[in-house]
Amino acid sequence: MPEWLDIAVRSIFFVVFLFFITKWLGKKQISELSFFEYVTGISIGSIGAEVAMGLERNIFHGIIGIVIFAAIPFLSGLLSLKSKKFRDFVKGTGTVFIKDGKIMEDNLKKERYTTDELLELLRKKDVYQVSDVEFAVLEATGDLSVMLKKENQPLTAKDLNLTVASIKEPQTVIMDGVIMDEPLATIGRSRAWLHTELEKLGVTVENVFLGQVNSYGELTVDLFDDQLQVASPQERPLILSTMKKCQADLELFALGTESKEAKQMYSKNSEKLQEAIDKVMPILKG
Repeated sequence: MPEWLDIAVRSIFFVVFLFFITKWLGKKQISELSFFEYVTGISIGSIGAEVAMGLERNIFHGIIGIVIFAAIPFLSGLLSLKSKKFRDFVKGTGTVFIKDGKIMEDNLKKERYTTDELLELLRKKDVYQVSDVEFAVLEATGDLSVMLKKENQPLTAKDLNLTVASIKEPQTVIMDGVIMDEPLATIGRSRAWLHTELEKLGVTVENVFLGQVNSYGELTVDLFDDQLQVASPQERPLILSTMKKCQADLELFALGTESKEAKQMYSKNSEKLQEAIDKVMPILKG
């Protein structure tokens, strides 16, 4: 076999082999690397490249080396599940960098971080002033976790005692101009419903690059032609607008009638409708 063909065959084999080894090791191998996983990733890649290019080397020796290097983090992960001490030793622990708005200088030196590097990590979290931080810890993966002081945290609906509707993940029902039947079935919709919604928007399936249905059952689309404008769903805003108009009409009827009974009835129903509007406002407000 010619050398170039031998190298090609070895390379293809090791690409496929390393792919399955990485799948076996799991997602951590390509995301949050521990010390073992970092060393393993470099070593496995080096062994694969060396055996693929080194024609005088036995290919099975390379496979043995890769399997051994892959088995070490796998066994390490199993031991980590059973022993916290071993897990802390292998994966490391977090280091507090900021506490009560004050920088822990000794911990910075311990992890060999400069003040500039700390400020850079904070900026990546959209934090520009150390005194705004209640607590910040450098995780074992090298990421900085930041908790702002209460007064500097963004307001939430809970802080304002507001009731908000729960939101489910959107379902992608059209992709690259092709209807996805499984997501449609998940939300209990049919192709006929989808075509009806597309007609309302004035587009065809073939023109849609991406179509999604949100938790309110509304279809939003992104077209292949970015120059075309598609109106956003108006069903919820229209319902809210209709309810507000009805409530305003009831108030006008109450003011316009001379009958005490009718005035009382209109005023009472106007108040009830206003209460209903207040409850559904977070859902219907577009």
